Amino acid sequence: MSSRHLKSNPVERRKGESALSEFADYVQKQQALRRPPGQTSAELEDHDELSIIDQLGLSDDTTSRARLKTLLLDPAEENIAGLADYLRGRLAEGHGEALFDLGLEDNGDPMDFSKEEWEDALKRVRELCEELKADYKILMTRNVGGDVEVGPVNAKEKGASGKLILRRRPESVDDVIETRIAVVGNVDAGKSTMLGVLVKGGLDDGRGKARVNLFRHKHEIESGRTSSVGMEIMGFDSKGEIVVSQVAGRKLTWEEIGRRSAKVIGFTDLAGHERYLRTTVFGLLSSEPNYCLLMVAANNGLIGMSKEHLGIALALNVPVMVVITKIDICPPQILEQTISQLTKILKSPGARKIPIFIKNREECVNTATQFVSSRICPIFQVSNVTGDNLDLVRTFLNILPHHGNYNAEAALEFHVNDTFSVPFVGTVVSGVVKSGVIHSGDTILIGPDSLGQFTTTKVRSIERKRIQVPGCSAGQSASLALRNVRRKDVRKGMVVLHKAEKPDPTTGVLAQPKVYREFVAEVLILSHATTIKTKYQAMLHVGPVSQTCAIIDIDRQYIRTGDRAQVAFQFVQRPEYLTVGDRILFREGRTKGLGIVKSLGYDKSKPLNPELQKDMNGKVKE
Repeated sequence: MSSRHLKSNPVERRKGESALSEFADYVQKQQALRRPPGQTSAELEDHDELSIIDQLGLSDDTTSRARLKTLLLDPAEENIAGLADYLRGRLAEGHGEALFDLGLEDNGDPMDFSKEEWEDALKRVRELCEELKADYKILMTRNVGGDVEVGPVNAKEKGASGKLILRRRPESVDDVIETRIAVVGNVDAGKSTMLGVLVKGGLDDGRGKARVNLFRHKHEIESGRTSSVGMEIMGFDSKGEIVVSQVAGRKLTWEEIGRRSAKVIGFTDLAGHERYLRTTVFGLLSSEPNYCLLMVAANNGLIGMSKEHLGIALALNVPVMVVITKIDICPPQILEQTISQLTKILKSPGARKIPIFIKNREECVNTATQFVSSRICPIFQVSNVTGDNLDLVRTFLNILPHHGNYNAEAALEFHVNDTFSVPFVGTVVSGVVKSGVIHSGDTILIGPDSLGQFTTTKVRSIERKRIQVPGCSAGQSASLALRNVRRKDVRKGMVVLHKAEKPDPTTGVLAQPKVYREFVAEVLILSHATTIKTKYQAMLHVGPVSQTCAIIDIDRQYIRTGDRAQVAFQFVQRPEYLTVGDRILFREGRTKGLGIVKSLGYDKSKPLNPELQKDMNGKVKE
């Protein structure tokens, strides 16, 4: 069946696209249900009737509205303390950074500052930042003048205002804000070159100078193509300045960047070639990216694998930004074609994104602040040779808000997405802390192995961005050195969990974590040439796990493109550790489907499609 790759007709394709958009939203809602225990559903509900009162301005926050201006200008002690509390709260809310509109009330009303009043308010913010061990950077101003002036919103606006980013100075590496961005796009779109230029600060020579430092293998340097999942980091200090070497052309080590930064952006450079699609899908799911950066070459447009990558990012509901590269060598009419094609794809029913072309500082700052919440897709047009608009990309990355739903209070779950053997250290596993907290010296379980068993071991040491740390918590990526574990006994796709503290009351033995060979998921078929029935096999990705799976039951006779169905899967090689609510993605040739795990295990006595079972009972059972 898989050998017949028939072209799906446009009607089927559209059906698959529109279903994708709805399904991605559904998966997002299902994942929100995996809330930490102790949070009631009432806390999660939105009270629409109360939001109407807010819109009418009937609530009694008029006092606090008047107060923010008073807090900024009135010299009374309680006002200074009140502003300090307000800023402290904003920094805590933003995980150590906050965007602050100086000269605007919380509801967006202008305070109508004169230039002198604005300067006085800025001076107070500066003094309080010192007290809060934070720094600020002015991103843009209106009616103030200076380097970052963008001018008033309209002719009526006379008051001075500005947007600042406040950021805490990290006391240790633990306090560094971490954002993960997966970089995808077709082969030759300029992904590695762009990262080389962003990370090192120099420009490219048009012949691949910038990307060579990023390659990990000899064949990559020779072919100029990335084939592995590369990692690069870029740091911003608390003042919002990019952390680069003072010596031209010298690249800072990860340790230097980590120690000098308050915010680190980790780029996962994924392969663009079709041959390495499995590696790219693994990288996208295992690195748990907060954002996805899609690179498009201006002279080629969205071709080949870039549509595939965009589809996967949309399916995973990761916010997507687009960078169109090579604008210096692209004829204007070709660039125009690329832009119209990109706009059409982003507005299509499958993506439902609003493309925003960022051409100046004001658009850059405003889009970055709204990026997570709405369906917008920022698009930059850059050249890595002339340096056009690269400063806008850097500003955007600097302001990007922290995004992700991580729970440090829950039980530990660490997903292994790479393993190493380090001289004098031993076996090291790297990955992302999905939930909970882990410290060096902790007794942990790592597994499952081919029999579904877990091995008990101790964490010898933990490193983040190649700097040793005492521990790490949910949402952070880290490397753990394990005691007395051989490299051949660990693999990608394993999980690290804390050892159960209390023995099982019935057996008196410490309970092992449960692993499953079968599970039921709700899936959506994005594209398939024919129909899918039971016994169909495909490569299935769940977080860092990638393994061949067989379909053992479907809630109807067969499924095709655009269908949503309950499907029971069975891992072919070994059982895996899964949790309800995990996203899955499966593919085989051109066939693609995605889904969400609904239940673990599968009871043969309760088939998903009882009618089919009755027919089967008439025949000889396998």
